[in-house]
Amino acid sequence: MENKKIYLGSHVGMNGPEYYLGSVKEAISYGSNTFMFYTGAPQNSYRKPLSELKIEEGRKLLLESGFDEYKLVVHAPYIINGANRAREDILDLAKQLILSEVQRTAGFHAHILVLHPGSHVNLGEDVGIDALVECLDDALSKDKSDVKIALETMAGKGSEIGITFEQIAQIIEKCAYKDRLGVCLDTCHISDAGYDVHDVDGVLEEFNRIIGLDRLLVIHLNDSKNPRGAHKDRHENLGYGYVGFETIHKWATHPKLDNIPKILETPYINEKAPYKKEVAMLRNGEFINNWKEEFEN
Repeated sequence: MENKKIYLGSHVGMNGPEYYLGSVKEAISYGSNTFMFYTGAPQNSYRKPLSELKIEEGRKLLLESGFDEYKLVVHAPYIINGANRAREDILDLAKQLILSEVQRTAGFHAHILVLHPGSHVNLGEDVGIDALVECLDDALSKDKSDVKIALETMAGKGSEIGITFEQIAQIIEKCAYKDRLGVCLDTCHISDAGYDVHDVDGVLEEFNRIIGLDRLLVIHLNDSKNPRGAHKDRHENLGYGYVGFETIHKWATHPKLDNIPKILETPYINEKAPYKKEVAMLRNGEFINNWKEEFEN
């Protein structure tokens, strides 16, 4: 395995007093060479000014440590629902927040923003897709950066859109700024949505045919607590779920996915981050039986 080609990391926090500098330190402590972060709390729209977040201190350490800023990932807050045509106030807020998060991503010198496509709130898939396209076009028309928005593949809870590759292709096709859009593929989500996540080559072939592998910008490496097609979206630690370590390792090391950042979003165990252990197992290609026990004691 050529580790230099595998960009592997996890979600990291960004808390005071070190903020972005602390995020970089956390990623380094896990043995990562990429990471994903939120520019503020994922559950709300409150954001500290970029000037307070120790961005330049973090960048200095990041670049000294050999990280590639083009492989870093920002995740937009969960509260954005650009597919909600039922509430114009929510749609207007989505437009504002998408633009703000794109600009904040650029402010960190990162280039990829992951966005959940949203929920159509029982108005229908086509209504939700058209609403999201309106939000994306509105935000991207006002931004001149090179930040790309990676639409995340969803598990199919409730009235989510972005469950199938066809839906995501439809969003991209309708958007006026196609060159600014890509995809974040989540292994837990596609399994929960009904795809055979174990058939890596088959899934990639289907993705390439419908969307194009050139649009695959990020992969979320997550095991799933639920079987294929469950539409639940409950992540599990590596090797303890229905996806399994062997399959996730295939996704991590597949030659067609070289140079794509791969991010772990697996659960904390007893309020402790498991990422150093999970990153090491993926890099070594060896699953350690009962590895969670050291976190559970």
